[in-house]
Amino acid sequence: MEIVVVGTGYVGLVTAVCLADNGHNVTCIDIDESKIKKLREGISPIFEQDLEELMRKNKKKINYTTDFMSSYKDAEVIFIGVGTPEKKDGSANLSYVYAVAKQIAESVEHNCVVVVKSTVPVGTTEKVMKILNENKKSSVQISVVSNPEFLAQGTAVRDTLHASRIVIGVDNRDVEKVMRKVYKDYDAPMLVMDIKSAEMVKYASNDFLALKISYINEIANLCEIVGANVEDVAKGMGYDNRIGDKFLNAGIGYGGSCFPKDTKALHWLANMNDYDLKTVKAAIEVNEQQKLRLIKKSRKYYENFEGLTVAVLGLTFKPGTDDLREAASLINIPIILEDGANIRAFDPAGIENFKNAMKYEDVDGLDRIKYYNNIDDTIRDADICFIFTEWEEIKKYDIGKYSKLMKKPIIMDGRNCYTPSNADSHGIIYNGIGK
Repeated sequence: MEIVVVGTGYVGLVTAVCLADNGHNVTCIDIDESKIKKLREGISPIFEQDLEELMRKNKKKINYTTDFMSSYKDAEVIFIGVGTPEKKDGSANLSYVYAVAKQIAESVEHNCVVVVKSTVPVGTTEKVMKILNENKKSSVQISVVSNPEFLAQGTAVRDTLHASRIVIGVDNRDVEKVMRKVYKDYDAPMLVMDIKSAEMVKYASNDFLALKISYINEIANLCEIVGANVEDVAKGMGYDNRIGDKFLNAGIGYGGSCFPKDTKALHWLANMNDYDLKTVKAAIEVNEQQKLRLIKKSRKYYENFEGLTVAVLGLTFKPGTDDLREAASLINIPIILEDGANIRAFDPAGIENFKNAMKYEDVDGLDRIKYYNNIDDTIRDADICFIFTEWEEIKKYDIGKYSKLMKKPIIMDGRNCYTPSNADSHGIIYNGIGK
């Protein structure tokens, strides 16, 4: 099929490349000329496992362009995969989705199906349908589908090619047939439902996972008070197949492009409909407090960090990505700098993005951050070490080196990369989460 995908972020680019890998001819659109130039050279603008390899494999099936008018003309199916960033009030910014819908309406010359792939609140797909009908230049038939994505950063390609489910929200059987043709070579169950239910599935799924994370973090905090070990507790919980063992890793909160934004968006949607979604509201509050957990715990060793050398291991919100959206590092590092510390930072993928993110923040002392490409140099002569991301390089690091290289071996581990007993055997002062 001739498919167009609008957007070259995590949703758009991964969708486009995976559709091409399943035999479709795909045109990928973005307004950023520099990004399109890199894509044509086989360079992905995002750090994602297996993505560039798949881009190279399917380069004859994918066309990258900024020319949306020509691309829309003969497309059979058009996926909208642009961003829906969070507004100040917590709602989703849908201006990019609506702008693309208007462009499509003004450009298409044949009947087509428009697929809303972006994460959008309930009712958005109907609004897209209205925009398409109000702005189309001819008598073409444009149908609209809700088809939310369920990929996770770091495993996005695998999550798309081997999806847990494919959710299709349609209002007629002919459109359903088109979508079945799009996904005919995907080995995943297809769930067909009404459009509003499909939109809700995405938010309900992500927010449930966010709830699960916030719940185990609260249990972890209580474990510290009563003397239990949250990892043992989580293991015991995970054997119950009604609960499962996923998303039970205690830490300093969730981040990224999905959970923070989606919890706030659903909470906003509930408020706008005069409903108080208490569980989601609690998850948001717990997560915000959890991000500062290590700073609070570190005060028993230092009242402030004035003149100290602080090592930071991990800048991204999770391993396997260069994404820093809602990362714990963005909250904690400005506080550490404000205290007067000198920071030595390590991350395998996120250093450049961190530097760029800090440029737009009103943070003093950025010149007191030095960046390193190995852990040895990062922790050398440090007075304390904070771990914000559980990269494999950190988890597999020889824990004995902390006591050898640091001035004072104090580890504040926000991702439970090590065990207290192992740290204690090397003379390390170790603080994890929930143990």
